Amino acid sequence: MPDAQAAHEKTITGLLPALAGANLIYGLGMLELGITFSFEQLVMDNEIAKMIKRAVQGIPVRDETLAVDVINQVGAGGDFLLQEHTFRYMKTLHSQPKLLDRRRREFWQEGGAKDLTERAREEARYILENHKPDPLPSGVAQELRSIVLEAEKELVTRER
Repeated sequence: MPDAQAAHEKTITGLLPALAGANLIYGLGMLELGITFSFEQLVMDNEIAKMIKRAVQGIPVRDETLAVDVINQVGAGGDFLLQEHTFRYMKTLHSQPKLLDRRRREFWQEGGAKDLTERAREEARYILENHKPDPLPSGVAQELRSIVLEAEKELVTRER
């Protein structure tokens, strides 16, 4: 069942290899060593993968991203939160998860006090009911089918 432990394990087992240079996160949506598949877990893992990808990108260190001019202009003890620079970079450098609820407890409770698994279940259900994928470009389905047929022929030939 998707829960806090599953999310923690998925984060750690995705983040550590990513930090070591891996560029593939395996097992999205899988639980119980891959025996079980969960749409809720898939939605949670998608969010985890996005955050891992963002973390691995690092933080650009330049005068502009460090807000050197803003620091000089506002000065020590000044209000940086209302600066346009802060708003601009907060939206691009700060992770913007869809499922994680970062509101204060009172607002979370007013919103139904749904945990991550409940929110993921709702999102998965919404996607399954509403997503309309773009059709494959002309000829792609036929090409895929020919690849499968060729592979099947090769397997039959090997078995003889």
